[in-house]
Amino acid sequence: MAKSDDLVKYITQQVVTYIDTPKEVRQQAKATSKEQREGWQTRWFGMLPLAMRMLIGRKSEK
Repeated sequence: MAKSDDLVKYITQQVVTYIDTPKEVRQQAKATSKEQREGWQTRWFGMLPLAMRMLIGRKSEK
């Protein structure tokens, strides 16, 4: 029973924090986190796309 009470308390705190922050601040935080996020290729495949681009670039120079 205590775990569910803690969960309800945590969710309530998060909702209140979200409601208390101004809309502009939330939008700015969302924009900055979106800019800092890496591309989908890197997130899905790691360094493999970079390695392939480097390999192809090296072959095209020769």
